[in-house]
Amino acid sequence: MLLEAYRECLRDLFDVPALIETLRAIRERRLRVVTVDSTTPSPFAAALLFGYVAQYLYDGDAPLAERRAQALSIDHAQLKALLGDAELRDVLDRDAIDDVERELQHLAPDRRVRTVDGIHDLLLRIGDLTAAEIEMRSAIPGGTAEAIETLVRARRALRLPIAGETRLVAVEDASRYRDALGTPLPQGLPVTLLEPVRDPMLDLVMRHARTHGPFTTGEVARRFALGDAVVEKTLRRAVGAGRLHEGDFRPGGTHREWCEPGVLGQIRRRSLAKVRHQVEPVEPATLGRLVTTWQGVTRKRRGLDAILDTVETLQGAPLVASLLESEILPARIEGYEPGDLDTLLAAGEVVWAGVEPLGDKDGRLALYLTDALARLWRPPVADDLGPRAQAIADHLRAEGASFFGAIHEAVGGGFPRDTVDALWDLVWRGLVTNDALQAVRAFVGPAGPKLPRSAVPRVRATGRVFRSRRQVPASAEGRWSLLSARVTPVSPTEWSTALAQQLLTRYGVVTREVGAAESIPGGFSAVYDVLRALDESGRVRRGFFVGGVGATQFALPPALDLLRSLRQPPEEPETVILGASDPANPYGTLLKWPAREVDGGSPSRDEAAGTPARRGPTRTVGARVVLVDGACVAHVSRGGRQILTWLPEAEPERSRAARALSATLATVARTGEGRDGGLLVSDIDAVPAHEHPLAPFLVAAGFVRSGLGYQVRRERRPDGAAATAASADAAARHA
Repeated sequence: MLLEAYRECLRDLFDVPALIETLRAIRERRLRVVTVDSTTPSPFAAALLFGYVAQYLYDGDAPLAERRAQALSIDHAQLKALLGDAELRDVLDRDAIDDVERELQHLAPDRRVRTVDGIHDLLLRIGDLTAAEIEMRSAIPGGTAEAIETLVRARRALRLPIAGETRLVAVEDASRYRDALGTPLPQGLPVTLLEPVRDPMLDLVMRHARTHGPFTTGEVARRFALGDAVVEKTLRRAVGAGRLHEGDFRPGGTHREWCEPGVLGQIRRRSLAKVRHQVEPVEPATLGRLVTTWQGVTRKRRGLDAILDTVETLQGAPLVASLLESEILPARIEGYEPGDLDTLLAAGEVVWAGVEPLGDKDGRLALYLTDALARLWRPPVADDLGPRAQAIADHLRAEGASFFGAIHEAVGGGFPRDTVDALWDLVWRGLVTNDALQAVRAFVGPAGPKLPRSAVPRVRATGRVFRSRRQVPASAEGRWSLLSARVTPVSPTEWSTALAQQLLTRYGVVTREVGAAESIPGGFSAVYDVLRALDESGRVRRGFFVGGVGATQFALPPALDLLRSLRQPPEEPETVILGASDPANPYGTLLKWPAREVDGGSPSRDEAAGTPARRGPTRTVGARVVLVDGACVAHVSRGGRQILTWLPEAEPERSRAARALSATLATVARTGEGRDGGLLVSDIDAVPAHEHPLAPFLVAAGFVRSGLGYQVRRERRPDGAAATAASADAAARHA
């Protein structure tokens, strides 16, 4: 087989006879060699150069797992020749070292001895041991005292004083300890066992090396009560003979260490196996953990800087306006206050732009950092504008930012509602913005754009109510301006580059499905060339990182390291509740919704085709999802009455997810995070709530059964907060 493999390679794949004939012709001067400096490599050389670039040029930009896997794959001798020394502290795995050493020392449960002969073999394999050390390596019922005495009486083992303590030594090693350490031997030993050994010190040191992981000179010296110089000399001789390796092996170590080649090979193989496991694609649920962690949902922050960081992550993403301050920002900012975002808008740090309308009282908008607006925002096509909308655009272009009164007069007056409608038409076309967000709040509020500003009683922090003296619609207050007046247009290439980098900033790992999730003009192809160029330059990594997702995946190296670190679920469930349309919810966009069984059988035809079934979950406004350890376990409909669940089939994962889901729903209902509070669950998976297996978990979490289902009421707040809320409720009823 070997000969045939050589023949196939040297005759069929490589024409070695022709090479020999060519070299013979050159030697005989029948062929002349001419040196040519070409501007481009030949096809053969181009393939070699491409492989060299791909393999070596961007190695330093690889994530940690890839770097460790490559380093561990290199032969130790080659590594020392290339680097000049073996620096493996950052490569070898600490647990792998401990596991190998426990096995070599027979401390692992499956390696412990169970017979008298096993103890004798243990002394031959490991060397001198105290009675306590033998006990740690034994699984003999009743202890090892009797077995040790049996070996001593049979003269198969000796008790010798070594390093100030009594240790058991196999009788076959008696002369080694006598000649190496000067240990006195008892009388009556066979003459054949007293013959001098050629190199007793080297034998003891090498046995120590074969049964330990990386060790220092001092450890051997203390074990045998010898001077460091004596041990160092012996270790150097072993290195010179190729029987030991010297280097830095243990993670966190500070001294030079020694390791036997066979032991080091075992450690390297164990470490490489762990690293290769890390390089394997993760489960889709791990991507869910990555997105929520990457966007700061699992660890909320406070302050204006946190809001700026959130805007930097979310800028350009189409966000539902009615959920921006009730769900999206509070999911990332601890104690979010609308006034904080107004402060940043007024300071010119943040800009918002309309994306598209959603019905009559809602829409999608995007937030931008002012400095990034020019790169990420694309001027929309301003055609088919109505007469009043065109007049508003012309006025803002000529006069600059203006308040509603000036805008209304410039378009010829008339009914304020007509001007408000035209103004918001420009907003949802992405042409006009405002210096504040109060107009958006009024537009998506219960009153909508019809309610005059003077009719809205204002509730201050003290709870006192006042009325505005200006006749300005609430949904038109603030100063309006054209977005195009704030930016300098950039080329399509600059826009694609900025968008690709923004997607990486938002998700960490970008897949083809992002194009549809972000409604990118031109789809994923608009950023694919940029991502490919970033990969070729070593700034991002391309590979298959997440299973169950399209193979076209690009990732930032830090995000890739974080993704792999999140592979193992935490001890306590990591539970997150998000709006279904939140960018941090990957299900329905980056990931498919979990498959649902219809009529107790297989998934529906829609699900088999890769789209949600008609009765399945959607990313509708007002719906929520609950993620447990990154996996979507529930979809809560708008209003909360219907819940779809995807609980694991096996225990204890099923109970863990059910408890986490029930506790989260109860907590959110009591605190009223982002909603009016309270929750009434009528149906779970299209069956009455009290008939579903989740019902006992809901009761344990604090839900109370009622005639319509299971209910949790909102907790009563302190008197001050209740008074403020009462004032606000009264104001709303008056309006």
